[in-house]
Amino acid sequence: MSLFDLVSNDIKAAMLAKDKIRLEALRGVKKEFLEAKTAKGAEGDLSDEMAVKILQRMIKQRKDSATIYVEQNRPELAEKELAEVAALEDYLPKQMSAEEVEAEIKKIISEVGAASPKDMGKVMGVATKSLAGKTEGRLISETVKRLLSE
Repeated sequence: MSLFDLVSNDIKAAMLAKDKIRLEALRGVKKEFLEAKTAKGAEGDLSDEMAVKILQRMIKQRKDSATIYVEQNRPELAEKELAEVAALEDYLPKQMSAEEVEAEIKKIISEVGAASPKDMGKVMGVATKSLAGKTEGRLISETVKRLLSE
């Protein structure tokens, strides 16, 4: 079952369960999926890889919003955003821990032959492709920067 079908089925389940936050989050996801399917050049198809990218973008937006709400002393709005993040994270592949990411990046650094921070572009290109969907880009970037600076 594709992620699109899974989200569609879970919308129905959320309606029956009267889970308003999950329902709202999933409706937003379905809207984004439909827009991606009907976008110019999409040919009416949505791959799971593309769906995962959309989910990651939506999660990042909600985390950023929650941070802003906390800074503006609006904890009730931050809570709502974080609850939606939790609902959306169920649809992502299992996320790697910081230690797993570091081990994978060390392997990539040795494969690419990177030795200094000047080689960050080479490492980031390979790392973002191989770790796509498994962790946040920010964590990849920070880890690569730290390991190349040592």
